[in-house]
Amino acid sequence: MRERFVASRRTRWDRLTALVDRAAGRGVRRLPAAEIDELALAYRAATSDLAIAQARGADPVVLDHLHRLVGRAHAVVYVATARSGWDRLWRFVAADFPREVRRSWAPIGFCALLTVVAAIVAYTAVAHDPANARALLPGMSLPAVDKALHDSNFGFDRANSPAVASAIITNNVRVAAIAFAGGMTAGILTGWIILENGLMVGVYGALFAQHGFGADFWATIAPHGVIELTSIQIAGGAGLLLAGGYVRPGRARRRDALLLAARRAATLIGGVALLLCVAGTIEGFISPQRLSIPAREEIGAVTGVLLLAYLVLAGRSRAPEPW
Repeated sequence: MRERFVASRRTRWDRLTALVDRAAGRGVRRLPAAEIDELALAYRAATSDLAIAQARGADPVVLDHLHRLVGRAHAVVYVATARSGWDRLWRFVAADFPREVRRSWAPIGFCALLTVVAAIVAYTAVAHDPANARALLPGMSLPAVDKALHDSNFGFDRANSPAVASAIITNNVRVAAIAFAGGMTAGILTGWIILENGLMVGVYGALFAQHGFGADFWATIAPHGVIELTSIQIAGGAGLLLAGGYVRPGRARRRDALLLAARRAATLIGGVALLLCVAGTIEGFISPQRLSIPAREEIGAVTGVLLLAYLVLAGRSRAPEPW
């Protein structure tokens, strides 16, 4: 009976040995996905075989072989598990997030269109009559435009950049979170946040332009603004996805549709949080620098091109291996 036990499992043990050797030589992350799954299953089977062999009093040679095999496999699997958190983060940044942005182009595009239309309407209205600023943004603290942003540096000293960056990141993440959570109001709150954001851009742009600081205003927000505004649109798209999950579940059960939409929306909002950290860092450390208008515009153009390339191209092939 002991011989049959060994004979029936020898091929499986040999395969696990081969997989462990390959993983030890190349690294688990470089194995094909099918072999990684096979390694995990073979390891679990080997631990079960070891328990059975111990219970049945198997030959000491067999027990020693299984102990060493399970020990080696455990070390390989443990290392892979220990690094899985970083691996998942890398895959998320390199593939999952940009893929979901492309997949969700419709709700994100709607938010972008709403922002652009609101900004144009607000800019036109305030350019015609500055009093319209109060009507469009009631209760909001509007800037007293008395000198260029290039000179005011948004009213904070460069020595306070770390604190300002932290505050900006926190505020932007809060706005994005509200836009996302607004999906649970059938998208009404999401739409309002996106609309208000567009109105704010148009109102501020018109106010600074009327005082002769229009070019300075756009140049000041250019370095961080492309990433920041894009992030808000993606967050709004996530909120609309969430709303669609229960407003229009289609043939699926409402609960299942909402769960699927929530998973997709969570991917988007996770990426938005990372993008807003980048935008807030730029806004806190680069925007306050007394750079020329062309220099700030060039920085904005570079960030825009890099962001577009990332969202359009990243994740189109197999996600690259983490460093």
